[in-house]
Amino acid sequence: MKPKLIFFIVLNFLFCLKTAERSFAALAAPLLEKGVISGKVVEEVGALPVPSAVVALYVQNAEQPLFTTATDENGDFKFNALKPGLYRIKVSYVGFVPLIVNEILLNAKTMERGLGSLKLSSDQNNLSEVTITVAKPIIEFGADMITYNVGQSILAEGSTAADLLKEVPMVQVDIEGNATIAGKRSTRIFIDGKPSDYMTSNISDLLSVLPSDAIEKIEVMTNPPSKYSGDGEGIINIVLKKGFKIGFNGNAGITSGIQGNANANTNMSYKARTYSLNGSAAFKRNVNRSTNSSLRENFSADTTSYNDQYTTSKNESTGGNYRAALDWDITPKKNLRVSTNFNNNNSNNHSENTFNFLNEAKELSRIREQVNTGNGSSKSFVFNADYEVQLDTGGAKLAMGITFNTGGNQSYRLLDRAYTYPTVSSPFLQENNNDVGNTGLTFNLDFDKRVFKKRDLIELGLQYNFRRNDNDMLVQKYDFSEQAYLIDPGLTNQFLYNEHIFSGYGSYNYKKDGWGVKTGIRAELTDVTFDLSTGDAYNVKPYLSLFPNISLNRFFRKRYTIGATYSIRINRPRENTLNPQINNTDSLNISFGNPNLSPAYTHQMDLSFGVFGEKWSFTPRLSYSTSRGVIERFRTVVGEISETTYDNVGTNNSLSLILIGNYRPTKTISANGNFSVIQTDYTSKLNAALNRNGISLRGKAGLSMQLPLKTAFEANLNYANNINAQGRSKGNMTTGFAARKMFLKNRLNARVNISDPFGRRNNRIFSEGINFRQDNYSTSNTSNVTFSLNYRFTKIKKLVVPPPK
Repeated sequence: MKPKLIFFIVLNFLFCLKTAERSFAALAAPLLEKGVISGKVVEEVGALPVPSAVVALYVQNAEQPLFTTATDENGDFKFNALKPGLYRIKVSYVGFVPLIVNEILLNAKTMERGLGSLKLSSDQNNLSEVTITVAKPIIEFGADMITYNVGQSILAEGSTAADLLKEVPMVQVDIEGNATIAGKRSTRIFIDGKPSDYMTSNISDLLSVLPSDAIEKIEVMTNPPSKYSGDGEGIINIVLKKGFKIGFNGNAGITSGIQGNANANTNMSYKARTYSLNGSAAFKRNVNRSTNSSLRENFSADTTSYNDQYTTSKNESTGGNYRAALDWDITPKKNLRVSTNFNNNNSNNHSENTFNFLNEAKELSRIREQVNTGNGSSKSFVFNADYEVQLDTGGAKLAMGITFNTGGNQSYRLLDRAYTYPTVSSPFLQENNNDVGNTGLTFNLDFDKRVFKKRDLIELGLQYNFRRNDNDMLVQKYDFSEQAYLIDPGLTNQFLYNEHIFSGYGSYNYKKDGWGVKTGIRAELTDVTFDLSTGDAYNVKPYLSLFPNISLNRFFRKRYTIGATYSIRINRPRENTLNPQINNTDSLNISFGNPNLSPAYTHQMDLSFGVFGEKWSFTPRLSYSTSRGVIERFRTVVGEISETTYDNVGTNNSLSLILIGNYRPTKTISANGNFSVIQTDYTSKLNAALNRNGISLRGKAGLSMQLPLKTAFEANLNYANNINAQGRSKGNMTTGFAARKMFLKNRLNARVNISDPFGRRNNRIFSEGINFRQDNYSTSNTSNVTFSLNYRFTKIKKLVVPPPK
């Protein structure tokens, strides 16, 4: 073929190809330009719509906006006819910090992106422009609150609320599952802003089965506002998921560990335009093994004796948690939210105890052996309804809520003991049966309104709380001569507790020119009665408590913040501390409550300073608190018997330095840490010999990494060394590591979690009293490896948002 002919054919082919390409582009343009990005702009506080906010659409890396629009009167916006690509938007409004949403992808599979509610923060509450990227940081630090974003933690996947609390900065969880905030002597656990201790008699049972996939975030409030109850120096609020994507979403997961623990959970939601339904179910099996040894030195007028005790125990528990909720936008200004929760737990336990009696020369004089076997069950049900109505376009809002809870637990324990040295004595058998019932009712009415062109916020509210506890204890001892169990009248009793709290609060939030002031006051009238079936009745005179609260904040140069807070809090004695029923599971170490306790009030002050960079933040905080009539567990030794009860032991002054930091060198690496030094000074009214002071240390460090090939890694380290009224819980350290791999287009993730690989968790507690010293050492089977699989399924429905007017 001639070269000219070949050249002519090639030239014609290229011309035809170019013409076809242009024709195809012209035909495909209407198909490719059907992308939609929509959303709703609301205020961060109160979630009120922001009309006339400027919304600019950019190609991801472009400097000039592609389109600009304004939100309508409902805060809605929409961009139509967009090509596939990567976009970002910027939302601006006078008096609010600009907000950027990055990495909005439109492609052939997803040409319609609903961004949901975009929350604008007041420019007095933030130090720089707010940027939302694909992933939030695991931990966000505020002036008086720390937020742990559960969805960003690898360790959180397939776990429970109890596991999550161990990873939250400033929070320490002891071996019994009780959580406290560093520098705070009393901490309350809330769920969705409502006290969890109203929902169940044993908070640890609820937290140990509440699945992490049902939780959106955990808030640590070091200075709770007036809207919250005055109880407790700090609040840990577990916020459950509510904002779901349009359509059907859900997940299912299973976890199994080499220690024998396992859980399975599922969480599902369906969201339409005006309502959403969601529910979750979880089941868990835990196996706990522990060993305990203690040496007690007893002093009397003329001699010294020793008790050397060893205990091994095993507890197996199973339980379930089931939740369902409806969120209904009745009209654009009216919303109803209804939720229910059912929790159940069953347990079996076995322990063996050897009690060695030693004389002054530490020579063995007697040995007592005891075997305890038992089982227990608990159930709780909670119903909650919240109705909210927007009263006018100016931002006035009225909210009403009611919560009803009921439940109880039953426990049985058989005590089999005998003295085995120097001779075997007659056996001793005892049965302890406990039947505990709980009922509660809470009603709240809240009003808030934006004033002065929505700059300031007024909040008013009323609340009523009722709780009832019925503890029926039956103790029977076996009479070997009668060959029958006989009731022990000295230990058998029924304790009835009733509490009514009437509350009202008001607060005002002022913000202008970098200054922020929050002030409020809460009044609570408490009426408590309790009695015993033996005829003993206790009527506590109703008492009125006032809880002022003020917070000052100054933000400047868009990277610094200085804050100061002051508040008064209360620690009320409740059924567990007031109940005088004697627990003699171990007859040589008995415990009981004190019906003569008085409430303790705490004055607490915080000074904080924060500095923020593009990739890091550092927020040191200085806290001081003083308490009168502090309620503490208190031990005395009478003869050979240790008696533990509660008392208003005296005065406690505490000074804390808390250092909190966060560093994100890249988008895929995040490190955080906090360290607390707490100087505590106890002054005891019981005995001047018990006056003590000392330093408590707490620390946490965490690292999270997103790695190639859809993998991720996370590690955490925790340390605690705490002083108390009668001694010290010496230092213990826990560690956790997790790795994750994603499969099936990120729908399936597999995770391995390693807890305490360097050794079992150890706890050593040293305590002393007027006539004794005791050193207690315990270990538990926290060393574990768990494997998890979690599958997410989603069927997104297109969101239709009215175009801006």
